[in-house]
Amino acid sequence: MTGLFLTFEGPEGAGKSTQLARLVARLEAEGIAHTVTREPGGTPLGTRVREVLLDPALTIDPLPEFLLYSASRAQLVANVIRPALDRGDVVVCDRYADSSLAYQGAGRGLDARLLGDITRAATGGLTPHLTVLLDLDPVLGLERAARRGQPDRLERADLAFHQRVRDGFLVLAEQEPARFLLLDAVLAPEILADRIWHAVRARVHTVPGQGRTNPIS
Repeated sequence: MTGLFLTFEGPEGAGKSTQLARLVARLEAEGIAHTVTREPGGTPLGTRVREVLLDPALTIDPLPEFLLYSASRAQLVANVIRPALDRGDVVVCDRYADSSLAYQGAGRGLDARLLGDITRAATGGLTPHLTVLLDLDPVLGLERAARRGQPDRLERADLAFHQRVRDGFLVLAEQEPARFLLLDAVLAPEILADRIWHAVRARVHTVPGQGRTNPIS
């Protein structure tokens, strides 16, 4: 594997999509080979699973919820992420396994060891080189999410659940400070984009081929 694997994480309304798009625009401007994907989704199977998981009309127990995410993740890793990394691409993914640890682990109360074992089986142990975690108070995050339109199944969960999710993300960042770039999502989008680019730029230079043939100014 010669590529670079980047993920964006955070609670609802943290601005992941905005910052991911800004990063991708910079990668394109610099001619950096990249692949953009998301969880759940990114494959025909993942798209179907996403429709089920976010459907507000459905009630899904915590374990089958996690297993559905894991099935989508396994397909995404096998069909999209690993092939792109093998090509030497910078892979940018909107959510990955850390979301399951935060949402189904801290949020739903599933056993972290069980989640870890299944996730390693689903992904073959593939871990991001860099995870951008946009941190935000869930009250503000849910207000932002509500402005986008009708809330999905996860957004409809109570505030206590979203607070546990946020706390779960912060614990993960504390456990792996070298992998996580923890940013305050209330900062101006331009400031966040610059900080993310600075972290990505340093890592792109370490990717064989990318740093030499696609220099970043």
